[in-house]
Amino acid sequence: MSGLAFATTVIRRELRLAARRPTEALLPVVFFVVAASLFPLGIGPEPDTLRHIAPGVLWVGALLATLLSLGPLWGGDWQDGSLDQLLLAGQPAWLLALAKAVAHWLTHGLPLLLAAPLLALMFGLTGMPLAVLMAGLGLGTPVLSLLGAFGAALTLGLRAGGLLNLLIVLPLAIPTLIFGSGAVGAYESGLAVGGHLSLLGALLIATLLGAPPATAAALKIATQ
Repeated sequence: MSGLAFATTVIRRELRLAARRPTEALLPVVFFVVAASLFPLGIGPEPDTLRHIAPGVLWVGALLATLLSLGPLWGGDWQDGSLDQLLLAGQPAWLLALAKAVAHWLTHGLPLLLAAPLLALMFGLTGMPLAVLMAGLGLGTPVLSLLGAFGAALTLGLRAGGLLNLLIVLPLAIPTLIFGSGAVGAYESGLAVGGHLSLLGALLIATLLGAPPATAAALKIATQ
């Protein structure tokens, strides 16, 4: 089996598993929507205030929703022995890590991306600010999935793995959070947003190159 066929098979498998457990797949999206919807109730209906805080709220909500979905990423396969079989399939472990991260983004990151415009409209973001926000989320949410896959592999099998994963992924995700939310703020201040989006793109490329090998090494340690 070629590497591309192996990665495609893994992604299809993850999509089928997510379809069989729709509640588990939709829970992060529900959390994202509910958490973002509570801010207007707590802060008040002032349009300028809501529009000002919208990028930060949506980015933090997307990050927390991603962290909420990381538990089953490797845990289920590790418990039933599927992870060992996947690692022994004769393909590079980094390819497995990349395929799992892509599948995680398709089942969790993409729904967040689709829900974001509705929430942004609720905060009063329209037009170009909304487009900048969506561009940032489009570049940033894959980074969160890649970092999350690494953190979940690093804490695989540990009793307090969820908390440790939070402590590992949060600091690594802060630059993505800053540049993603800062892009909208820069546009509304009359500044160019190309720098922020370019940095997000650079973070995505760096994470694509670095996270899968690091995840593969963590998986090998966890399964030894």
